[in-house]
Amino acid sequence: MRILLTNDDGIHAPGLVTLEKIARALSNDVWICAPEYEQSGASRALTLADPLRVRRIDPQRFAVEGTPTDCVMMAVQQLIDGPAPDLVLSGVNRGQNLAEDVTLSGTVAGAIEGMALGIRSIALSQAMTYFHDEVVAHWETAETYAPGIIQRLLEVGWPADVIMNVNFPPLPPEQVTAVEVTRQGFRDGHLRNWDKRTDLRGRDYYWMGFVNKASNPAEGTDLKAVYDGKISVTPLHIDLTHNETVHALKGVLGGAPPKQRVDA
Repeated sequence: MRILLTNDDGIHAPGLVTLEKIARALSNDVWICAPEYEQSGASRALTLADPLRVRRIDPQRFAVEGTPTDCVMMAVQQLIDGPAPDLVLSGVNRGQNLAEDVTLSGTVAGAIEGMALGIRSIALSQAMTYFHDEVVAHWETAETYAPGIIQRLLEVGWPADVIMNVNFPPLPPEQVTAVEVTRQGFRDGHLRNWDKRTDLRGRDYYWMGFVNKASNPAEGTDLKAVYDGKISVTPLHIDLTHNETVHALKGVLGGAPPKQRVDA
């Protein structure tokens, strides 16, 4: 099995070291193509206005001055010699990718690009309680459990238009309680804030951050599973259609385009 690895934390990220250990537990044919610099929050961005520069680190390892989407596309269509990968693994992200944040995640986007290219793809993230530089993620948790979960997923299979989003709780391996197949949750509060500052020339600038506040998620969601010390496995797809609203609108917005009313 040929496996392609990518991430959004960059080619030097410790999570990529963990991901390579996971991949090599499954296969000897492992290729790596990751961003030269951190691309967290890049979502599915493509680099269109600038050239993509590639640094070949060794025969099967590349760094690309671009996004996770760029990396997967470049690897599959330009950089990998021979057949396309059988599996794309994206991560292991330093921090969880849960709930509405999956639409922002470069880790999830790397897996989505693999799916778009017809390759089974899995995003993996190691949740953290705090994100200070001195805090070390429990990489050993992802390393311990990911190979078995990936093997089981590959055995049972999943639809071609779906990726798997796997989040490991912020616990050592012996404290993980279970694996749960979940649905995407939504937080019950706004967790981003802005810090307004002034530079040495007297100009204002802003720094975005996150409020470290737990939600009260529903049972069966990715958030709830990770809060409960479980590994969350969420099937995701990119069909964002809200079918209930589609059906509701069909009866009032079909046929000839409505004309603007001029109020008296």
